[in-house]
Amino acid sequence: MSSFADPATLGVPRQAVTYDGVAAAELAERLAVPAVLAFDQVGSTLDVAHRIGPDAASGTLVLADEQTAGRGRQGRRWASAPGAGVWLTLIERPADPRALDVLSLRCGLYAAEALDEVAASRVGVKWPNDLYVGARKLAGILIETRWRGTAPDWVAVGMGLNVLTPAVDTGVGLVSGVTRLAVLERLVPALRRAAAATGHLGRDELARWDTRDIAARRTITAPAAGRAGGISAEGELLVADETGALSRYRTGSLTFAEPPTCC
Repeated sequence: MSSFADPATLGVPRQAVTYDGVAAAELAERLAVPAVLAFDQVGSTLDVAHRIGPDAASGTLVLADEQTAGRGRQGRRWASAPGAGVWLTLIERPADPRALDVLSLRCGLYAAEALDEVAASRVGVKWPNDLYVGARKLAGILIETRWRGTAPDWVAVGMGLNVLTPAVDTGVGLVSGVTRLAVLERLVPALRRAAAATGHLGRDELARWDTRDIAARRTITAPAAGRAGGISAEGELLVADETGALSRYRTGSLTFAEPPTCC
């Protein structure tokens, strides 16, 4: 099932028997990945990935029904209630270090396209790592890289996707009745394609991003005040000031002057 040591010897919690009624080995076959590690509860699937990552095969998938310490960018906590969403980390070994510059954006774009089929409306993207349906956040992505010298050894693609709002048991942007397995069957292949891509964003990818960009041509207040002007091939956010001059931002969070709507 996998090429790494017994997870129990690495301080990883006991694995669940099934994930939504499907055994891990069967799920790995359905998703065409080398291994699936499924848990009822973990602190974070990213933490598990870091323990098994050095010896894990590219494409190894970590899933949890609940995360007690799920995390997003800049140390933010990601609410990960039992059964309320898809909480995953995918371990990959990208061949091209340049692609790491845009991996979060590429994963977001490919995931948005894959999730359209099960979303209540077209899925939008928000620089640098969020997916939206209408004005509601559907998912967030966090990429963590481990290096061997000056070359990337492996990356952990962490993603939290809201399926239900636990307090009211209603969907968060997905069509009624969509299962987590249906989400995974669309999402995992898309993330794997994104991780296998090389180079910076191509012209076609930039055009596809632009059609889904919920910030495009809207007024923002951060990372700088101005009008969002899309993204560069290197993944930078472009912001136009009052004179139309463009500035580029590689890091930070995007804040709208008005509440977002979708593409």
